[in-house]
Amino acid sequence: MKGLMMDYQLTLPAILKRADALYGPKEIVTRKPDKSFHRYTYADFARRAKKLAIALKKLGLQDGDRVATLGWNTYQHLEAYFGIPCASLVLHTLNPRLSAEDLAYIVNNAEDRVLLVDETLVKVLDSFKDEVNLERVFAFTYDDSPAPEGTQSYEELLESADESEFEYPDPDERDAAAMCYTSGTTGRPKGALYSHRAICLHSMSLGMTDLFGICERDVVLPVVPMFHVNAWGLPFVSTLVGSKQVLPGPHLDPESLLEEFQDEGVTVTAGVPTVFLGVLRKLDENPGAYDLSAIRAIDIGGSAAPEGLIRAYQERHGLNVVHAWGMTETTPVGSASILRSWMDDLPEDEKYRIRAKQGTPSPFIEIRARGDEGFVPWDGETMGELEIRGPWVARAYFKAEDGSEKFTEDGWFRTGDIVTIDQNGYLEIQDRSKDLIKSGGEWISSVALENAIMSHEAVAEAAVIAIPDEKWQERPLAVVVLKEGRSATAEDIIAHIAPHFARWQLPDAVEFVEAIPRTATGKFLKMKLREQFKDYTLAEK
Repeated sequence: MKGLMMDYQLTLPAILKRADALYGPKEIVTRKPDKSFHRYTYADFARRAKKLAIALKKLGLQDGDRVATLGWNTYQHLEAYFGIPCASLVLHTLNPRLSAEDLAYIVNNAEDRVLLVDETLVKVLDSFKDEVNLERVFAFTYDDSPAPEGTQSYEELLESADESEFEYPDPDERDAAAMCYTSGTTGRPKGALYSHRAICLHSMSLGMTDLFGICERDVVLPVVPMFHVNAWGLPFVSTLVGSKQVLPGPHLDPESLLEEFQDEGVTVTAGVPTVFLGVLRKLDENPGAYDLSAIRAIDIGGSAAPEGLIRAYQERHGLNVVHAWGMTETTPVGSASILRSWMDDLPEDEKYRIRAKQGTPSPFIEIRARGDEGFVPWDGETMGELEIRGPWVARAYFKAEDGSEKFTEDGWFRTGDIVTIDQNGYLEIQDRSKDLIKSGGEWISSVALENAIMSHEAVAEAAVIAIPDEKWQERPLAVVVLKEGRSATAEDIIAHIAPHFARWQLPDAVEFVEAIPRTATGKFLKMKLREQFKDYTLAEK
């Protein structure tokens, strides 16, 4: 027997309609390229998003056509987040940090017809525009500045539209609403195509107390870029619940962020560890200089947040770091580490150890881990590759010629992350499958070594890679960046982490470098490190 509930579609037009009806006076703040601020309300935002939807349809675009964006975290980009899907089109965010070759491939693979580009990123567009077939390009500009050469004015595009012509569409909730591409570190970038339903359910999950708990009273500043996995869904959930949104534009330096945290009363922010390591250094250099008492959560993900980082924020500055995990294929948030009620009386060291894990899965997300001999027990010790399924997990890649190996026969997504899962369901990523170090038949986690090394007071960043070894097959090499003005020797680093590892797990050597190469999403690019040190031999050291 079927239930007798309405078949109400979960769509982005429904979120915009709610925001327009309920949150009109709420503020949306953007830091412009000149560091001044643009301020307007949800009512202004909804009006302009509707006009964008009308204007795009008048360009002759058909339902399902892709409209790309190349922009920072700004009010215009937020308008695109809703105006494009409200025209029954597909929002496609492009990452300006990718190579020109990758950007050209992605635009062509997605068959983007129109591009909205920030005026400060036109040079990025110039690097690949001759390799793609975009029909129209409109520029986000500021303070009445003219559109750059080769583009048309976004503001004029909006002015051409009559808001009274707008009618909320009623798409099927399973229709595509947005798409993002992976960074392509192990091959060509692959497209994840998000449905309206997936984005809406993901947004509702981010509003739950045991995940991010985003609510109307929050002031949300996404440090994670809107071109990177939809800023982890924060623009969508913030609009759903009516949070004040603070968008930092291109200014992601610690001083700018700290000013905005303080002056705008930010309560929730989110980004990758590298950004918040920089913010921490600024706080440590200027204790008491910023009033951050409004912040209730700093959500960190994208790569592992070291326990030392979580401790430093809590113990030196009274700030709560929430460790989260996700992927492009998971829309993207899949888990967060929130302590359970029965853990309140645990020793502080044990609490920090749990908080440093990637946490428990979001509601309706299921996890399991598969080892060489089948699914591994939830004992917190046995490692296996994480597999995941749920209503906002990809089931295939867009137009992919490869990638089918990422999905199991029974419909789960193979993440490539090697994890342990403890008896309470907290997953802890030990490594990416390609980054695990196999020494003498035993696995060594590069992530665990990196986190331990980065807890040393003189270390800014650390990456651990495998180097070939005739006897043991592979051995760990630590590549370390020291903080400015600080010093440490290889012996100091090894002595610092030695109490936490078996002797055979310790790196055989430490190399000090000025910088560690990164991917376009800010993660360590170990592929380049492995190439750099491919001929490394301990005999030379």
